[in-house]
Amino acid sequence: MTARILDGNALSAQVRGELAEQAAALTQRGVQPCLAVILVGDNPASAVYVRNKVAACEKAGIRSLKFDYPQDAEPAEVLAKIAELNADAGVHGILVQLPLPPRFDEKAVLEAIAVGKDVDGFHAENVGRLSQGQPAFFPCTPHGVMKILEYGDIPVTGADAVVIGRSNIVGKPMAMLLTQAGATVTVCHSRTRDLASHTRRADILVVAIGRALEVTADMIKPGATVIDVGMNRFPAGHPKEGKLCGDVEFEGASQVAGAITPVPGGVGPMTITMLLANTVESARRAADAGGR
Repeated sequence: MTARILDGNALSAQVRGELAEQAAALTQRGVQPCLAVILVGDNPASAVYVRNKVAACEKAGIRSLKFDYPQDAEPAEVLAKIAELNADAGVHGILVQLPLPPRFDEKAVLEAIAVGKDVDGFHAENVGRLSQGQPAFFPCTPHGVMKILEYGDIPVTGADAVVIGRSNIVGKPMAMLLTQAGATVTVCHSRTRDLASHTRRADILVVAIGRALEVTADMIKPGATVIDVGMNRFPAGHPKEGKLCGDVEFEGASQVAGAITPVPGGVGPMTITMLLANTVESARRAADAGGR
């Protein structure tokens, strides 16, 4: 068996095309979707992520604002900018790129963003609404995974799903979204005993460990759908040393799974796409509230 590839690049292009049409329609109504991005410090990876998000906005007809702060910026200065953006009716989404420098209280910064502009879906109120099945902005990576499953015609209702990872960004919201979609969900983590005994019974396996090639073919149920959220580099000594890889050993896993996401080109493109989707949705709400 060779697994069907769930192509995040192709799906992302399709969804972004739809979002561009929606953004254009909103702009005609006098409300151009706008995302404000705040970057603090000189983390090279964060700078790349922000650049990609800004470029994606431009291609989709979404206005972007970018605010750069030095590593030694005062938290009060950043919080003041967030308050200013909260009050700006022309801004529909606010994103603070993580991680922040150690002197920042990340939780306080994320909670300072207005719930209606929290397009990353990290605010406690949005998390609470998600847990109760109420309308909310979902965290972008789990939201992207659900879109991949939807467009891939992967049955979720009644499926046994296993999520490896319990972070607030991926693992926990992923488990909640799968539960709401009708799956029976098990959350595994670093203290799970006999991890493979759980993964081998999963119809849907979502892997967000953060360790390269951690899940191997012998840990996968034949025919299962494997979603690899990891973004790592092949370790030293590997024939592909230094190249991007996921948390799943793709070559072996793809011979057992029924469907699988590659790295790169799987979940990654959909994460930014769902950020755009949340921003457009926020702008739509603003347009409807204004009666335009």
